[in-house]
Amino acid sequence: MAGLSKWTNKGTKNGIWEIELSSWKWFHDFVRKEMLDHSHYVWRGQRDSAWKLESSFDRLMTFKPKSERERLANGHLEKFKLSIRGRRGSNPSKIESENEWWALGQHQGLATPLLDWTESPFVALYFAFEKQEKPSSGRRAVWALGGIGSKNAEITSTHKGAERPPILEFVRPHQDENARLVSQAGLFSRTPLGDTVDSWIERHYLGESTKAPMVKIVLPEKERTECLRTLNKMNINHLTLFPDVYGASQHCNKVLQIAKY
Repeated sequence: MAGLSKWTNKGTKNGIWEIELSSWKWFHDFVRKEMLDHSHYVWRGQRDSAWKLESSFDRLMTFKPKSERERLANGHLEKFKLSIRGRRGSNPSKIESENEWWALGQHQGLATPLLDWTESPFVALYFAFEKQEKPSSGRRAVWALGGIGSKNAEITSTHKGAERPPILEFVRPHQDENARLVSQAGLFSRTPLGDTVDSWIERHYLGESTKAPMVKIVLPEKERTECLRTLNKMNINHLTLFPDVYGASQHCNKVLQIAKY
């Protein structure tokens, strides 16, 4: 375990282990010393450590009661399916499942119940620091999530009814229409509507102080540009993560904004 000068162990509460780094520079050390043997975790970076792990659909529907969101989500997805007819090219691949439709929409900017994750902690670190706007909390965060298969199986085994069981599932699309997903080693999570990922963990691991299916790594806002410059030297930037014109444009913007990028 590293010394307190590098990071502070805040302990595990309700299945979430919180670590506070004194500098982004120790992120590599923490991953190497504490997470390297736990390959089942996936990662997500967020600009503000105070933010919940909430889907874009739920953020859009905060003014709607949870009881209405299933109906609204179904209508929203059907509207999307109708709206993109004739817009996927001359010979689009067939989409079989609801999650695949949501994944296509997520890629194209649709508000969905999905949340983006990556298999790379350093890609997550990039997304935590990429936006220039400062976090209201003064801190950014990288989250890690894994080892929830047995909990999902437990929930599914006791679930009754035809509706989707209230599990936290991972979605790994098979369609070929999202090159960004491949470049970012990406995947999605899906929680019950109206539920955030961290709240789902806290509820289903209530009182758990030893096992940590979720890790929250809090990083100070300082030295953002140094972090991004270092990641750029590791070939982690918009140019590689977004293999399209948008990615090239955003990369050029970074060159303008950050000296010696």
